[in-house]
Amino acid sequence: MWKPCLALALFTMTAAAFAQTAAPAAIPAAASAAAPAAGQAPVPTPAPTAAQAAAMPAAPVPVQWKLDVIEDGQQVDSFSATTTVGQARTDTHHKVVTHNVGCKDQPAGSIDLSRTITVSPLRVDSSGVIFAIDAQETLENAAAPAPATAQGCKLPPQPRQVGASHPGLVVPPGQTASWQIVDKDPSLVYRISASVAPQPAQ
Repeated sequence: MWKPCLALALFTMTAAAFAQTAAPAAIPAAASAAAPAAGQAPVPTPAPTAAQAAAMPAAPVPVQWKLDVIEDGQQVDSFSATTTVGQARTDTHHKVVTHNVGCKDQPAGSIDLSRTITVSPLRVDSSGVIFAIDAQETLENAAAPAPATAQGCKLPPQPRQVGASHPGLVVPPGQTASWQIVDKDPSLVYRISASVAPQPAQ
């Protein structure tokens, strides 16, 4: 009775050993699919989705701009630069004028008529370029009478300080925009043009 049982057990063990030797090791499907065959180029990385592209930071946009200062209908000054959106550019121009003063009417009263302009492109869209602008002007008051002493001797004129800010001046594409700083004595207007500066190829 025990001989048939022993024979059956030996046959079962032999069959199991043969199956382990003959069957090749299983290769995970994912690893086999991911690994390129020898001599083949690697699989290209897929392009980012629309959501991923929207989340990527936008490249800085440089803006070329020019600001002309128009006093009583005549251009008297000009500023220009290329400034990146979100940045600010500040420039100061000086004009020294001299007046004849005193009873001998001799040149002595020098005044520095300074002009400081801060220009910041805020954004660029279909409407054009939007700027924030700050201005500090030192002007001579053309309407004020010439000051003099009690004896009638000339005194240097007293300049006036003018400060102005524009939070969002829109410059349409291919056009100019004007901003009236002072209405009269003298009339002062800023005229601005702008365009997106060409960027170097990547």
